[in-house]
Amino acid sequence: MATRGPALPGGASRGAGVAAPPPAGLVPTGARPDPVIVAPRTQSLTQVLVRLEYLTMDQLREAFPDGPPQGGRLGELLVERELITREQLAYASAVRAGVGVYEPGSPIDSNLAELIDARTTRRYQAVPIRIDPDGRLVIAMSDPSNILALDDLRIITGREIRPLLAAPDEIGQLLGGSRRFDTVLTGSDETPGYSETRVAEYMVDDYSDAASDDAPVVRMVNSILSRGVEEGASDIHFEPQATELAIRFRVDGVLRNVTSVPSKFSHGIASRIKIMADLDIAERRAPQDGRVSLSVAGRNLDLRVATLPTVYGEKIVIRILDRSNLVMDLRDLGFSPEVLAQFEAIYRRPHGALLVTGPTGSGKSTTLYGTLNQLNSVEQNIITVEDPVEYRLPGVNQVQVNPKAGLTFASGLRSILRCDPDVIMIGEVRDPETAKIAIESALTGHLVLATLHTNDSAGALSRLSEMGVEGFLSASAVAGILAQRLARRLCPHCRELHTIPTEVLGDLVDPRRLPPGLGETVEVCRPVGCPRCGGSGYRGRLGVYELLVVTEQIGEMIVAGASSDAITHQAQRDGMRTLREDGLTKVLRGDTSLEELARAVG
Repeated sequence: MATRGPALPGGASRGAGVAAPPPAGLVPTGARPDPVIVAPRTQSLTQVLVRLEYLTMDQLREAFPDGPPQGGRLGELLVERELITREQLAYASAVRAGVGVYEPGSPIDSNLAELIDARTTRRYQAVPIRIDPDGRLVIAMSDPSNILALDDLRIITGREIRPLLAAPDEIGQLLGGSRRFDTVLTGSDETPGYSETRVAEYMVDDYSDAASDDAPVVRMVNSILSRGVEEGASDIHFEPQATELAIRFRVDGVLRNVTSVPSKFSHGIASRIKIMADLDIAERRAPQDGRVSLSVAGRNLDLRVATLPTVYGEKIVIRILDRSNLVMDLRDLGFSPEVLAQFEAIYRRPHGALLVTGPTGSGKSTTLYGTLNQLNSVEQNIITVEDPVEYRLPGVNQVQVNPKAGLTFASGLRSILRCDPDVIMIGEVRDPETAKIAIESALTGHLVLATLHTNDSAGALSRLSEMGVEGFLSASAVAGILAQRLARRLCPHCRELHTIPTEVLGDLVDPRRLPPGLGETVEVCRPVGCPRCGGSGYRGRLGVYELLVVTEQIGEMIVAGASSDAITHQAQRDGMRTLREDGLTKVLRGDTSLEELARAVG
């Protein structure tokens, strides 16, 4: 982002990350002028604004026919008259004062966050970055021209301050990355032994300086949970290593490092999590599973906790299930209109089996929950058997598998059939007995929704055959099979278009299956990275789907024992789009990138 050039006032160079062109959001649309770094107060504010191309002399003359006002009110008047934005005024004031600009991604010394309390940090939108060799504290600020704020910060920290200008979005990212949390975690009635705990002004990276007692451990775990929820993590991994406990978040399906703490605190953190999940804290040699319900800042969360003994200690994974974020409308999942119409026609049938396939973490449960939400009504008796019950749906009878009590998928399914169900949802078809009961249920007047682990839609038929389900039963019972994956959405704020040869698309799909009308080149979007997406270039996920509708001809092929490839080719002739073809339409639409499609679909 920085442009090499002459030294800044005070001896700092641009290459050191002190000055840079105006960050996104601080310049007018279509204008990105070079930074104007001048000796302090050698130019007037008017001259700086004009040189930055924020306004013209004609606009100034029209706004102030009698000349600019005196007394330092010019900037505020320009903002009030909407000739410039407050961010542009802040940048121009910083340039006039010889202040540098914070570069996103510059190294940050997290130990400095304790120098300024959370309230002051939010009030002045100021985040400590590092200590200069001369001992000055470098602080990123949204308004470095605020003299009163600089005086307060100088008194609070006991150091001379060197401010850097940062856009409001960048300040927000820095505040989130500083690992401060003011969230209140409260235990629900379902969580015995978990009392209300205030989490405030606690630094994850400073945990090595904390006392080894219960209170710091509680604050530590709550801080990590708070940050995970704040960043939209689906899983939090606590991974013991030789000298440290590494902590990683899975965000949008991809793991990333967050922080680490000394390994001597691993047992304390593991015990705290086990207490929350009502697990045996003395058992460290065998895997355990548990669940805890929390309310974080008014959001109801279910946490699934799994422990696994490793050579360096217990690895713990916490799956975060945010009930408020459950997508209940299938249109929000990424279905194309034509695929959604076919899918709806299948699940609106009074009987038959609808199978959803894909690897773990591909969104199968979310799709089924969205489907159940569409079917849920007072006229329908809907019963599910799941392991585990991820989300609780009002009006739906949900059964949790409990093998220790003899409640398996097969035994639960047999019991469900005696309870007069209209719709049955099976969390996963794992064994031959469950598969046979599910198919027979679909043949006897029930709508059965179930998941399988296969790579594509046609592979589900082969999987049923391996489980001992006869082909003629599958052909009669199965109405449709939906294979799916999850791909990350491109961040709408920083994605950029670039041109590629159309022949590149032929590496993903059969060139004969490419959309018509493409020329020799095609424009697609690629990730860039910005503060809003944490620099990844992606924000959120969408589904990529392959829907195989079992037609009469495909049914005959199933009975005849046709291969998965033959069934797929016939389904394509009937209009089915494969996973790659559906993903390609989303790439051409600008929703995701070719690299992400290749990662998600393979």
